[in-house]
Amino acid sequence: MAAIIGESPKLALYSYWQSSCSWRVRFALNLKGISYEYKAVNLSKGEQFTPEFEKLNPLHFVPVLDDGDVVVSDSYAILLYLEEKYPQIALLPADPQLKALNLQKYLVQKVGPQESLLFAQTNVEKGFNALEKLLKDINGKYASGDEVYMADVFMAPQIAVAMQRFKIDMSKYPRLCRIFESLKALPEFLDASPERQPDAVH
Repeated sequence: MAAIIGESPKLALYSYWQSSCSWRVRFALNLKGISYEYKAVNLSKGEQFTPEFEKLNPLHFVPVLDDGDVVVSDSYAILLYLEEKYPQIALLPADPQLKALNLQKYLVQKVGPQESLLFAQTNVEKGFNALEKLLKDINGKYASGDEVYMADVFMAPQIAVAMQRFKIDMSKYPRLCRIFESLKALPEFLDASPERQPDAVH
């Protein structure tokens, strides 16, 4: 984890190593160079239902970001919070059109965690088909060109999970594959990956 920006107190991220939503927040924190304390919440053991965790998030899901007097849950809300509070390394482009495209890509990717495999595959493929079309004019290494932005933070873990958990054939999505190859080479992405988390089960 990188050095903290400025003199801010250390953040705490309540996370589960296999959660793709937590992964995208870890990736964003790493890209922004923000140190954080990793607080493992073992979902398979039901730790999200403890009274202590319920005080942080009554909805019982990860990730949750604790920034002292501010607690934020939901990966999208956390990323927007980080973007506002730590703007030094932006994850949204300054250009309004590119910013809208980044947010539209996120909305296409929002897939709930409780679906069956077939339902998940269908929805992920539907989202990936839309993303392939949205990315048709992007020639850079990443989703918005040659800089890593929020769309990449959302897409990279989703693509990894789609391949590993949902067995999606990514050969149908050459643009997404090209972008994912660039993203998975980033040290910030690798450091955020599930198997590198302190609560990972190997």
